[in-house]
Amino acid sequence: MIQRLLIANRGEIACRVIETAQRLGIEAVAVYSEADRNARHVRLADAAYPIGPAAAKDSYLNIDRILEAAKLSQADAIHPGYGFLAENAAFAQRVMDAGIIYVGPEPKTIEQMGSKAAAKALVIPAGVPVIPGYHGEDQSDEHLADQAKVIGFPLMIKAAAGGGGKGMRIVYEMAQFIEAIHAARREATSSFGDDRVILERYLSHPRHIEAQIFGDRHGRVIHLYERDCSSQRRHQKIIEEAPAHGLPDPLRADLLSAAVDAAKAVDYVGAGTVEFLVDLASNAFYFLEMNTRLQVEHPVTEMITGLDLVEWQLRVAVGESLPDQSEIPSPNGHAFEARIYAEDPEQGFMPAIGRIQTLHWPDHVRIDTGVDALDAIGIDYDPMIAKLITHGPSRQEALDRLNHALDHTFIDGLTTNLSFLQALSSGRAMQAAAIDTGYLDRDLHALQVDDPIHADDPWWVAALHWADHTDQRAQALQACSPWAQSDGWRLGLPAQARTITLRDRHQQRDLMLEGQRGQYRIWEDGQWHEATIEAMSAQSHQGLTTGQWRFKISGREFIAINHLHDRGVIETSIDHHRHRYTIQTHAGMDEASEALGGQVTSPMPGQVMDVQVRLGQAVKTGELLAVMEAMKMELSIKALIDGTVAAIHIETGMRVDANTVLIEIEPDPSIDGS
Repeated sequence: MIQRLLIANRGEIACRVIETAQRLGIEAVAVYSEADRNARHVRLADAAYPIGPAAAKDSYLNIDRILEAAKLSQADAIHPGYGFLAENAAFAQRVMDAGIIYVGPEPKTIEQMGSKAAAKALVIPAGVPVIPGYHGEDQSDEHLADQAKVIGFPLMIKAAAGGGGKGMRIVYEMAQFIEAIHAARREATSSFGDDRVILERYLSHPRHIEAQIFGDRHGRVIHLYERDCSSQRRHQKIIEEAPAHGLPDPLRADLLSAAVDAAKAVDYVGAGTVEFLVDLASNAFYFLEMNTRLQVEHPVTEMITGLDLVEWQLRVAVGESLPDQSEIPSPNGHAFEARIYAEDPEQGFMPAIGRIQTLHWPDHVRIDTGVDALDAIGIDYDPMIAKLITHGPSRQEALDRLNHALDHTFIDGLTTNLSFLQALSSGRAMQAAAIDTGYLDRDLHALQVDDPIHADDPWWVAALHWADHTDQRAQALQACSPWAQSDGWRLGLPAQARTITLRDRHQQRDLMLEGQRGQYRIWEDGQWHEATIEAMSAQSHQGLTTGQWRFKISGREFIAINHLHDRGVIETSIDHHRHRYTIQTHAGMDEASEALGGQVTSPMPGQVMDVQVRLGQAVKTGELLAVMEAMKMELSIKALIDGTVAAIHIETGMRVDANTVLIEIEPDPSIDGS
């Protein structure tokens, strides 16, 4: 078996490979760029070696530096993960030339399957169906236009030497064709250094079904069933599941057989994925491409088979034989995977950079991640935070568990796609398994089903929970003191109502309430209404309280899943609709106001130009803490309260996202701010 394995990658997949290697008693060696010096995969590995600057081309794509690290560490095998050099034939060849085991297919196979055109030419003789199209060498505008007329419209233009949605254009009529060809070529050249394209008939409502295959060095190729990856936005997968729901059994059997035939056609060794487009209207499927590596979504296959695909990769790499297809267990239940990214769905899914302040994962689900709390998501690499994977005996139970898990996940410090994932996973199309590859691109608003609750209820849930939380905290600190009560009582006067100011991304609202200990009255529609809050299940850790609460508000009753942080952030999920608020309070809530003011955040994305304070320094309200540059403007970041600098999360030159916590100030009333 392999003794020392170098993982030529980073992030979630590096952590995933390290986990299996160490379980098998293999020493795991990490590599890291300057940006990843303290990354999670470095912390987990048995040894780690630097390979260059932050830019991927100078580090994770630098073959010489990776091979140098392999030599220094005396690694006897290299696992490429996915992305970066994972489908680079030259890298695989150089690894093998250096006398190191390459955990993947032969370089020739990588090269053959790396070109969509060449791949189709290889699988056609094996009887694998392909989409009608043109994959030839003549790339002139005139010839491509003639071929387009033969194929017919609509058609798809694709970069011949790439994937991931780069260099792709859908063309509906000849008048658009030449302009689309030129645009696809430019993008293909930029992404892959190759401007060749192929043309294919465009299927309007296909499903994206892929088969997990494995080959060994003894000529055996098997499949480990299929996955449905139809949930895509701009050709990027979002939620995957296994097995594919609703496929007729004969079609499923033919597709899996074709996947094995495609792999045999190139003498495949190791883990690979054969991707197909499936047209259920005509009960037909077509070869799309083959990925000569482990896929991001491989965990759903592991969940339904009980197998560790990374372990299989390592065993095949050293010459072990695969079992016969008849020995592979039938799929057990159903599994889902949701990709959690640092990105902003409200801003066109722009990547969101910043430092993760708090991470809370739900119990009893699988989380594959490359980050921990206080790690940063930077501008240099993919903004994936984690993959959340659920399993159940049926599709509905697995999907219910996915929705429950997303509801109970809390990430603070940067913007994520959690609310988008919740809307997608709980939406009618996902529930009915009616999503095709174009569903989200046709109409993202299809996810925004009418919220079944009163429009004001999420605001009241946040206000009531914050009030109740603050009451309980005050009572715990001074249980016997009447001054610890925050019910607005005044000597000789009626009780004064509390006003809680909430802010979401679009508006700020003042909500007025009175009462305590779960029994409140709220001022709504010009009059007072009864409201209650009751904890059903809750846990607290490091300032975060999370769980389920039952609310009754003006006669309306429902359950909310809340995440409340002491620094004044609350997220509430009601019927899988997530709402996020920051909190400012008045009348008996000064402690909470100080907690919020102690978190100094960036008002917009930008770059830190200077940090003016040091750890432990006493500061006054309005004192300059840091200088940022954003949108060609210089921004002065100032203290909101008197106190002492308790934490500094930034340094000069760092890029930060909007609402990123920059500096934390511990309130100190002894500091005179006058």
